Amino acid sequence: MTDLIIRDFTAPASDGYPLSMRLVSAPEPTVAVLMSSGTGFPKGFYDRFARHLAGKGAAVLTYDFRGIAGSRPDDLAAMKMDYVDWGRLDMPAALDALIEAAPGLPVIHVGHSVGGHFLGFMPNQDRIAKHAFVSVGSGYWGRHHRAYNPLELFFWLGFGPASLARRGYIKGGGLWAGTDLPRGVFQTWRRWCLKAPYFLDELKDQLKPHHFDAVTAPIHSWIFTDDPIATPVTGPILMQVYPNAPRAMTVLSPADLGVKRIGHEGAFRKGMEPLWDRIFDQLVEPAPSRHR
Repeated sequence: MTDLIIRDFTAPASDGYPLSMRLVSAPEPTVAVLMSSGTGFPKGFYDRFARHLAGKGAAVLTYDFRGIAGSRPDDLAAMKMDYVDWGRLDMPAALDALIEAAPGLPVIHVGHSVGGHFLGFMPNQDRIAKHAFVSVGSGYWGRHHRAYNPLELFFWLGFGPASLARRGYIKGGGLWAGTDLPRGVFQTWRRWCLKAPYFLDELKDQLKPHHFDAVTAPIHSWIFTDDPIATPVTGPILMQVYPNAPRAMTVLSPADLGVKRIGHEGAFRKGMEPLWDRIFDQLVEPAPSRHR
């Protein structure tokens, strides 16, 4: 795969905020892939995945949401934003950048965790032909694995507020293994995760405008039995927010893929190439015709 084309660049979100992006492409790609990150995962986390898909003929765009890694401002504590800005402003800009970089190609989307949650906030989501959701499920803590509950409650009620009080943002490392997070991300994320409807109840009022009902491209959700967050229970709950999209779900155990652990982020780690092939093959196979 030494002939891959790799280009790092900055592109503006729809409000002008500069976003760090990376295109990893085959010399003559046949399909464009938008890779939307999970919360606190930098675009570099998906490099191996992007290179693998590019080796199969894709042009893959990864990007950092505002406030994260390469899109982090110098003064994160002073940053004013809301969690949903990632879906309303950043994801649409990344899609536009991918279409500009790979014109004329069919576009497919891989959303990891919140990358699947926020699809319905994209005003240009109709330009995507198919979606793969990887470890995407409702964030409500009460439906997660019981062994995980004490850790996440401490994060929401103890560690997070203390980090905000001390620094003005969530410091990465230690208990929170992701990147530094802006205040606006944590506060909205916390509000949703502490109530059973997650964000679904807010779609009727405070989260308008949105486009969840307008999503009609097929969605295939990939769930792993040792993921404490996106489970066979929480995965379908989240997908209910896309009522007009054809939906399917595959549940796999680590043993199914010959590994010891997958968890919430392991689907994109080294050694998961057989899974990546399955995801890619499902995305590029022709969608069944829909009879009126």
